[in-house]
Amino acid sequence: MKITELVPWLVRSGGSYWGEFLFLQVRTDEGVDGWGEVTTTTRAANRGVAAMLRQANELVAGEDPARIEDIWHKVFRAFTYMGSRGAGTNVVSAIDIALWDIRGKVLGVPVHDLLGGAVRDDLLLYTHPDQSRFGTREGVADEIAKIVESGHTAVKFDPFPHAPGEPEANDRYLDGRMSRAGEREAVELTALIRELAGPDVELLIDAHGRFDVPTAIRLGQAIDELGGVHWYEEPVPPESRHALAQVRDKVRVPISVGERLHTRWDFVPVLENRLADFVMPDVTWTGGVSELKKIATMAEAYYVPVSPHDASGPVNLVAGGHVMLTVPNFYRIESSGHDLGAYNRFLRTPLDNRGGRLTLPAGPGLGLDFDMEYLRAHAQDGFGG
Repeated sequence: MKITELVPWLVRSGGSYWGEFLFLQVRTDEGVDGWGEVTTTTRAANRGVAAMLRQANELVAGEDPARIEDIWHKVFRAFTYMGSRGAGTNVVSAIDIALWDIRGKVLGVPVHDLLGGAVRDDLLLYTHPDQSRFGTREGVADEIAKIVESGHTAVKFDPFPHAPGEPEANDRYLDGRMSRAGEREAVELTALIRELAGPDVELLIDAHGRFDVPTAIRLGQAIDELGGVHWYEEPVPPESRHALAQVRDKVRVPISVGERLHTRWDFVPVLENRLADFVMPDVTWTGGVSELKKIATMAEAYYVPVSPHDASGPVNLVAGGHVMLTVPNFYRIESSGHDLGAYNRFLRTPLDNRGGRLTLPAGPGLGLDFDMEYLRAHAQDGFGG
């Protein structure tokens, strides 16, 4: 069997947080296709990575798709003069996930069987409210009620408001500060969600890497005083481990980082320097199934739980899920909402997240069965096949 073509699919995903998904179809000369994903956070980045995937045909066409580790290193090293993190690693991730999908289909087994077998039957989830409805108490109450009633027992949200005129992108770093009024608003919203969700639902606070060191410390201490906050995510931008260490020294609430860390090498200093209580690599950005498994094993040696940032599309969620089914030090896996309708419209068989737990689809490889007619109808900007 040989790889014949890499086909990036950029598709509209109305109703999802992202607005579009970037999938990768890896085709072979024996008609067995594999699917990967590398949805990024902006339209510009999606189109840039899609173009890189198309260009990567010259690296992998003609290769044996069973040589997953070898192909991983070939593609990864092809981009290291651009830097060993970022877009090049995104390309590696999409290809790697698709190769595991192909291998499972060829052997007739799910990906998790190829990784050592399951240590659990399903996966605890955490999910997000629609924060566009947080303008009123009624909107907050309705969103939290829907999540709790769906059986989810952990909620992640960003309580920190944007100043007038500040860009809406949650992870846009400007001056790194937050006003006292903004801090008060964040604390009040967090307290309200705690009241509405009840004492047994875990609250995960996401700062989206927006703050400088003194602001991140002040905000972390403020939310810690509320009690019952399970983690404080990305309090400072990901580029400086020294900034993270300063926050870590002054804040008691557990720290979670990792969605913008790439490959095992980025996680080594985080683990060695005890900078986080949770790590949250994204299978579509950090290096694929192969790398997520390696990062999880590294974290296990430090007794640090792994909770993948898998909130874009269905391949993202399911690929991370296959790895986490095999990982002893698993905490929860992320989904973008309690209703997976934005994912299921692409699939012939819907995903099962009843009771706030993900049951992986049956079948070999990833187990996903794409509705190709729907995919073709929603492909855009010439990406698809």
